[in-house]
Amino acid sequence: MVTYEVIPVRSALNPVKGMAFRWSLNPYRGCRHACTYCYARPTHAYFQLNAGSDFSNIILIRREIVPTLRAEISRHRWKRELVAVGTATDPYQAAEGMWRLTRGFLATLAENGTPATIVTKGTIVVRDLDVLTDLQATAGVTVCLSIPTVNERIASQTEPGTPPPAQRLRALARLRGAGIHAGVLLEPLIQELTGDPGGIDDVVRAAADAGAALVQGIPLRLAPGVREYFLTRLADHRPALARAIGRDLGPNTTVRGSRERVRAALEAASIRYGVPTATALPEPTRPPSRQLALALV
Repeated sequence: MVTYEVIPVRSALNPVKGMAFRWSLNPYRGCRHACTYCYARPTHAYFQLNAGSDFSNIILIRREIVPTLRAEISRHRWKRELVAVGTATDPYQAAEGMWRLTRGFLATLAENGTPATIVTKGTIVVRDLDVLTDLQATAGVTVCLSIPTVNERIASQTEPGTPPPAQRLRALARLRGAGIHAGVLLEPLIQELTGDPGGIDDVVRAAADAGAALVQGIPLRLAPGVREYFLTRLADHRPALARAIGRDLGPNTTVRGSRERVRAALEAASIRYGVPTATALPEPTRPPSRQLALALV
């Protein structure tokens, strides 16, 4: 049974080092999508909760994130740098249907002319086509639907709370039909499960059919706290593969050579189906207006 708890918001924006973006923004902690491999699971320990069932059943709501963000980016020193949305939780999980925090802060970013990238498995993203259109026009936005596999059986085993891959592809097609810069993130790519060349090819082909503007892929990474949970859940369905991954990982967080194999397979599929692996944010087409309606209801 899911429990929602409101937590205080001391700061909306989180500074990030060593990435292509300087800031991240997360409206929730924990995630009902219950992806067994989610690298954010250990963050629940900050709240004296566990990385297993608590992460997917106790969802923490940052209810005051929109006014907090508005105060932070209205300061003169704010440089309108790229903000990554969905780095520690899915911004379009089920809670968003009730709380509408993602919608609220995307509208705030659009008001201010601050660009964003969004990663989600949630099909509710299409609800916000109007706000995304505003954000794309005033600052730039990229939406990546996270689809590591189009095999629904594998998806149900590794990401049991997510919409099926076919629904995510339909959401992508709607975003692209509305002119939103959107594509597919294949993450994580798991050896012999979702990371084989055939599986990658299937996803890129489906992404191309949905009109994807880009595709990107990232191999499986298992930090302490995630590794144990993921391998235990994988062993429920594929014990031999769980043992093989544990053996191949050794003391590392990624399997040696996996990044190169993923890059080669993704580039081959990208060329085959004509979908680039990287694109720039679209240039804004109009200046931001602080009079844009937030449209929170």
